[in-house]
Amino acid sequence: MEKHKIQYLDGAMGTMLQKAGLKPGRCPEILNITDRNTVVSIHKQYIEAGSQYIYSNTFGANRYKIKDSGYSVDELVSAGISCAKEASMGTDTKICLDIGPIGQLLEPYGPLPFLEAYDIFKEMLISGEKAGADLVVFETFTDLYEVKAAVLAAKENTSLPVFVTMSFELSGRTFTGCSVQAMATVLNGLAVDAMGINCSLAPFEIYPMAKELSSLTDLPIIVKANAGLPDPKTGLYSIDAKEFAQELIPFVDLGVSFLGGCCGTSPEYIKEIINETSSKIASEHYKTGQSVVCAPTNVVVIDGVKVIGERINPTGKKRFSQAIRENDLDYVIKQAVEQADAGADILDVNVGVPEVNEAETIVKVIRAIQSVTDLPLQIDSSSVEALEAGLRVVNGKAIINSVNGEKDKLEKILPIVKKYGAAVIGLTMDEKGIPKTAEERFIIAERILKEALKYGIPKEDVFIDCLTLTVSAEQDKAVETLKAMRRIKNELGLHLVLGVSNISFGLPNRELITSGFLMLAMENGLDLPIVNPNVESIMDTIRVFNVIYNRDKNAEKYIEACSNKPKVEMVVKSPVTTSFESDSFDLHPLVTSVLKGLKDECRQITIELLESGKTEMEIINTYLIPALDIVGSKYEKGELFLPQLINSATSATESFDVLKTQIAKNGSKSVSKGKIIVATVKGDIHDIGKNIVKTILENYGYTLIDLGKDVPPELVVKTATKEDVKLIGLSALMTTTLASMKETIDLLHKSNHECEIWVGGAVLTPEYAKEMGADYYAKDAMESVEIAKKVFGK
Repeated sequence: MEKHKIQYLDGAMGTMLQKAGLKPGRCPEILNITDRNTVVSIHKQYIEAGSQYIYSNTFGANRYKIKDSGYSVDELVSAGISCAKEASMGTDTKICLDIGPIGQLLEPYGPLPFLEAYDIFKEMLISGEKAGADLVVFETFTDLYEVKAAVLAAKENTSLPVFVTMSFELSGRTFTGCSVQAMATVLNGLAVDAMGINCSLAPFEIYPMAKELSSLTDLPIIVKANAGLPDPKTGLYSIDAKEFAQELIPFVDLGVSFLGGCCGTSPEYIKEIINETSSKIASEHYKTGQSVVCAPTNVVVIDGVKVIGERINPTGKKRFSQAIRENDLDYVIKQAVEQADAGADILDVNVGVPEVNEAETIVKVIRAIQSVTDLPLQIDSSSVEALEAGLRVVNGKAIINSVNGEKDKLEKILPIVKKYGAAVIGLTMDEKGIPKTAEERFIIAERILKEALKYGIPKEDVFIDCLTLTVSAEQDKAVETLKAMRRIKNELGLHLVLGVSNISFGLPNRELITSGFLMLAMENGLDLPIVNPNVESIMDTIRVFNVIYNRDKNAEKYIEACSNKPKVEMVVKSPVTTSFESDSFDLHPLVTSVLKGLKDECRQITIELLESGKTEMEIINTYLIPALDIVGSKYEKGELFLPQLINSATSATESFDVLKTQIAKNGSKSVSKGKIIVATVKGDIHDIGKNIVKTILENYGYTLIDLGKDVPPELVVKTATKEDVKLIGLSALMTTTLASMKETIDLLHKSNHECEIWVGGAVLTPEYAKEMGADYYAKDAMESVEIAKKVFGK
């Protein structure tokens, strides 16, 4: 496949099926069997328009979404591929097995285990390949963890090439907070065959993200944009075929080589795209070559000194070893949170305790840590099994600690590093032990780099640890470490890692020795010190280094660390008034526990507050509501993202559950702030966003009536009238179901039931909401809270 040659994909399937008479709420994939001719006809229309790749009508044919369809996954997928093959007979058209998201959030923020997601995708993939698909396209994903499960399922169970496109919002992030750079980092590592962006936005809105992506990967880039939004009155989309195609022309200069359309597009759009771009050649685009590790919401570029926190490690720590043996994940989580708060950029994770199954334990620990922090992880183990287990479940791109110059270690570990797209630390030691001289350590580092390159691991993903020996026992070796570092940095151009604290073992005033050596190591090229970030002298040394070497411009970070942060007042109207400092350490422990997502802490502290004489309403109004307000404020500012919002909300729920139990014991009833209906509209089976809104609103004291998904307008009206509900929230994720949303709003207005309506969903805008007759538009769960406060505060 030539990267610079433009390839043409198809357009929307759902839009075309609706034009052909598909009723909202009906499973589109069933038509592969019950109305095969219609599906084949749509494929043919796209092929005749010039599409070289057509997506099978299998987007939602997973076991979760089709459980009530009366058909099996294999039947629907096989029929979908068969329809596409029939339509493409006599042509060179490629048949893409189209797979969309499962429809549930993955753990730890939702109910779906990673391994179950993997198995769901595996089932579809095996059926699709068996039926004759040429490649698989995972499209419209918003959760990078779900993407990872899908890609691994494809690569481990089929030989199909893999394309991946994710859907982004105007913020440049997906619904779950994943950035373009995080997507590119992980998909580059997993070695997909092409990646890109589809759905949600029009071409001109996707352009800035595509531009960013073009500098983050050298893989082919895909763009399938929406044709704007449908008009509530006419149903016509806001961008016609000609305008749509013209908006795609600039993408060619970015190097985008796969063009097609998503919601609202048709064969006419594909014709226009080809007319406008077929004479052009997509520009080459190249990855910048930066060293990067990431979680979905947090990308760490190794462009200066980045701190690796060392505390999640049992070596020499009896209490930590005890926690691992007793499966005390709360203790481990606290170590993660404290290091993150102290300024760590990456967290080292080591659970190597005798008599503990390390592979099983590291999976549990990684999941627990990633539920409370978005710092990238460094998986630290001498067990190959544990390393792979950790890499498999980590969400993002991790570092492996470590390999060394031994041939056996390199042969066992480097293939795993390559498979999962990780970075790797190479220790400058081999079968003979730790070399005495800088020259010998350099030779081992060079050997490790050459072996990594043979396995296809890029140079920027190889980090070298020249090893720190304690000066109390081998004083002359510290200088050799520094010499080796300087040479590796200058001659091999690799990033350097070092466990700095070892230098001072056995000496008095260890911090003084450690800080001094750390400064010398950074001067000789150290990028990634493995240290305890909770030791202030260590962090101060790094800040001073960054000022002196002009890396901390205008000494901003240094000054910030030395200054008292401004306090943010938060007034609680009832029953008391309290001020909180949202970024400081003097918050009440319950507020801090909600902010950090520490569920067990929330429960225990709430019990202690009740025992101390605090009333249920005091705890709610003095601690829990202000804590949720702080979380909401940070979410609105983009300082935290959906996973953290969900984690804080579920942590607060632990406290509320304790309080509800106590209220029931007292013979009292909880006082509701008001009843609210939430529903995903008829024809739409996506309820993740609606469920998040429900959780947040319940924590604020509202009573929620959840009507579920694919809800008929009549049921919404009937329930609102019967229960005398004054606020109704409607959700839609698909442009094809916006007509159902408008129908529901119209029916509520005709019923003359006194209520207010708010709407939300990725495909909506404030203007569109107003046109449909809604009273409010909420772009996220926290805006829904503000709407509820406004309505019930009248």
